[in-house]
Amino acid sequence: MKKKILFVDDEEMVLQGLQRMLRPFRGEWDMVFVDSGAKALDTMAHEPFDVIVADMRMPVMTGSELLNEVMKYYPETVRIILSGHSDKELVFKSMGVTHQYLAKPCNPETLQSIIRRATISREILHNQELLLLIGRIQSLPSLPTLYYEILDKLHDDDVQLKDVTSIISRDLGMTAKILQLVNSAFFGLHSRVTDLNSAVSFLGLNVVTALFISVHVFSAYEGIIIPELSMENLWKHSLATALLAQKICRLETKDISIANDAFVAGILHDSGRLVLAANFHERYQEVIRIAKQEHCEMSKVEKRIFKHTHSTVGGYMLSLWGLPVPVVDAVFYHHNPGLISGQTFCALTAVYAANSLVDSSFGQKEGIAPNLIDRDYLKSMNLLDRLPVWQKLALAIY
Repeated sequence: MKKKILFVDDEEMVLQGLQRMLRPFRGEWDMVFVDSGAKALDTMAHEPFDVIVADMRMPVMTGSELLNEVMKYYPETVRIILSGHSDKELVFKSMGVTHQYLAKPCNPETLQSIIRRATISREILHNQELLLLIGRIQSLPSLPTLYYEILDKLHDDDVQLKDVTSIISRDLGMTAKILQLVNSAFFGLHSRVTDLNSAVSFLGLNVVTALFISVHVFSAYEGIIIPELSMENLWKHSLATALLAQKICRLETKDISIANDAFVAGILHDSGRLVLAANFHERYQEVIRIAKQEHCEMSKVEKRIFKHTHSTVGGYMLSLWGLPVPVVDAVFYHHNPGLISGQTFCALTAVYAANSLVDSSFGQKEGIAPNLIDRDYLKSMNLLDRLPVWQKLALAIY
């Protein structure tokens, strides 16, 4: 079945350009182009859409005002906004109603990729209850526009360290936090790193990019206060999982891209917990209370309360952001890797093992039952004999 995409822009020339650019996708997508927010809402009242892409600056009804209405009445629709560099104030006002921001002028390939990824993710993760749950979340963070600039540089074959550091350095708060992380005990440096160039040189472009995303996600939820949920412990667990997953990959495969995906997925694998805790404060407190009382895994209680777990919520969020499929899969299935059939060793395998080993080696300070590793799963993957080696790696993380 074709995916339905609605494009909204008050400039007729822009709409015509979009139609020409996306003509090759007519066999895959059913596309509708309208020139105002009012027409968009009228169109959506008569037929459902998988994705809406709206321009930020439109007369009468701005893009953020339109997407706010879409969120209320059609929460299952993926919401994407196009904004210029002068729209910072409007972008700030639209936080919470937009799944993704794309800077104008938008690279045609980027727009095509984002839309295709959004529709594919709906196909892979399609569940009406999950779509409605995600759609009604008001503080789902969007990736910062600087990330897309970094991504463009990473796709350049001639990219240099200074190209990425110059982008990150424009965010002073992010720069300080990355330097703080690099100098933490986790990375075991013998001398202190004081500049971003050295940090990127030591960690590598992909690791620093992953840290950039994760710091942004955690910063978005700094204000949430749940006494039973320690943000510091959650951050340490996420970083330890990412580092261990990366080390496991380096032992088991020569494919560098798998290790990079494992680090990104490892550091974001529990991002769904932040989303649920921030948006459903009282219900998540109940999840923690029950998990402690029954001494069972958090994900099992989340399933009972929300009908979904933090892994599905986090995986769906990352799919909306357009992160690579292996990263999304590793987050989405990190508690149930066996649900994907025909697996070979991949980022999911490493993140699943790392998450379980970090839990079982160091426990969860909230007093909740750790996620024990499934030996039958490892046996089915012919990896059970590797478990002792990975356990030693886990002990070396702290």
